[in-house]
Amino acid sequence: MTVRLTTAQALVRFLAAQHTERDGERHRLIAATWGIFGHGNVAGIGQALVEDPGLMPFHQGRNEQAMVHAAVGYARAAGRLSAHAVTTSIGPGATNLVTGAALATVNHLPVLLLPGDTFAARPADPVLQQLQLPHAGDVSVNDCLRPVSRYFDRITRPEALIPAALEAARVLADPAATGAVTLALPQDVQAEAYDWPEEFFAERTWRIRRPRPDAGELTAAARALARAERPLVVAGGGVRHSAAEDALRAFAERAGLPVASTQAGKGALPYDHPCDVGGLGHTGTAPANALARAADLVVGVGTRFTDFTTASGTLFRPGTRFLNLNVTGFDAHKQAAALPLVADAREGLAALTDALDALGAPPRPITGWAAGKAAWERRVDAAYAAPDDTARPTQTQVLGALDALVDDRDVLINAAGSLPGDLHKLWRTRAPGQYHVEYGYSCMGYEIPAAVGVLLADPSRPVWALVGDGTYLMNPTEIVTAVQERLPLRLVVLQNHGYASIGGLSEAVGAERYGTDYRFRDASGGFTGPPLPVDLAANAASLGMRVLRPRTIRDLREALADARAATDPTCVYVETETADSVSGAPPAQAWWDVPVAETSTRPSAVKAREEYDRHVIVRRRHL
Repeated sequence: MTVRLTTAQALVRFLAAQHTERDGERHRLIAATWGIFGHGNVAGIGQALVEDPGLMPFHQGRNEQAMVHAAVGYARAAGRLSAHAVTTSIGPGATNLVTGAALATVNHLPVLLLPGDTFAARPADPVLQQLQLPHAGDVSVNDCLRPVSRYFDRITRPEALIPAALEAARVLADPAATGAVTLALPQDVQAEAYDWPEEFFAERTWRIRRPRPDAGELTAAARALARAERPLVVAGGGVRHSAAEDALRAFAERAGLPVASTQAGKGALPYDHPCDVGGLGHTGTAPANALARAADLVVGVGTRFTDFTTASGTLFRPGTRFLNLNVTGFDAHKQAAALPLVADAREGLAALTDALDALGAPPRPITGWAAGKAAWERRVDAAYAAPDDTARPTQTQVLGALDALVDDRDVLINAAGSLPGDLHKLWRTRAPGQYHVEYGYSCMGYEIPAAVGVLLADPSRPVWALVGDGTYLMNPTEIVTAVQERLPLRLVVLQNHGYASIGGLSEAVGAERYGTDYRFRDASGGFTGPPLPVDLAANAASLGMRVLRPRTIRDLREALADARAATDPTCVYVETETADSVSGAPPAQAWWDVPVAETSTRPSAVKAREEYDRHVIVRRRHL
């Protein structure tokens, strides 16, 4: 039997019938579709969505990149068990997807992209917004999405949708391969009818695998861990994706191991668990980095070992061995001397715990790092302290006021600027899912749309988007979506009149904070004078938010409590210190490689290069 539908109608019906299952829990694979309509999708996907509106929930976006960020926020909050689709017009609507697609793929988070494409039949050549290349007639702007997609296909005939849609669903549900998936849809093909086999629309359940470790790899891993004198566990985002927090806790307690965390892994253990030693690397804590420098075996669980985690190859001592538990073989073999343990994080940790029991390996006492951890907690208290509650707050005092207010239900979202560093060092994560910092791609403008996505995944949790003024200016558009959807978005805008983080980096590398704050330009091309008269609070209000303007720390506490209790989108707008002031957090506990000009006439750059040369010589490869 067949059903006559357009290609777009068939795709929507197919997506509505796809589900995932893990540990007995079943979810829709594509829970909703985001869209901005134009030529290239309004008569195809747009018509298909309205043809049977009960099949697929729809969310109206305002910016294509932001729609992807919202979908990624949803996928992360849903534990990668459910995802959203995003449809756009051809041309600029499609190319605006690229940044969001890169973010999704870097972070291994599923999102389905459905950009419109130029005519497959080429009745007019070129059509509006078509890119023409004299040497390649089959290339469109959508090919920009190929390198940032885990799967890409262009559907140039209706029947080609059948294998492509099945492959797209497979990749979205594959824990080792997931990321952005792109099906480019020529606008004429979207509207073309075809007799589809009914089996194409049958309900399918994609079981999300939990691969177990190879016996040989497991034996080698357990023996290495039993022999190690100073092991350290590094918890990455894979712990969160696998819902392996309980398994990590049991493993760490059984073996007596300190657990440090990457940005993506923070919250794998609550901050007050005796095995948790805080963030690792350039934005990490002193006790975690001290343990890393002394470690003879580093057990990476679901981490990619980025340069921030390894302090650009300077954190771990020569001769350190690595044991990498990861669901992807590619990441399990990171650090050339690594022992790979390719497995799901939860299954691998449970198997490793059992293997240690089988070897009779005695647990280590969970005391060796307690003093360092306690000392760091005192530094956190000092950064959060506000002895004068009539003063204007610093950035860390804002975090301290929020820390005193929230409980384990709250979710904090951030991605860029100086906040990720402060949060990684200072934030006291209480529960899995609370710490939502996107630092794989560190994309300015992620926070507000991602908060919308997280609220769609679980509207019962208080969700806070923390942004600086620079990030706010990048992408405030989805405030309108939060208003339209009646979502209680809590937005905290920290106004310091410039790029505080990159301004500090600019000063450190001899670029003298050039072009990093918001001031008037003088005749010589410099930036001088008072900050620009920009009122971001008024902007947020114009987009539909209720805005609170605390002036003092006392006001701030009241405003945050008001926002947390609110049922409508609420912005807390805080004037903090200017961009050339420190945030109040402890300085970096490890190095980060940003090459400095090797030759310069400016003393600041010469001095910065001398400092750079002192650090770079200790970088090493672990072979």
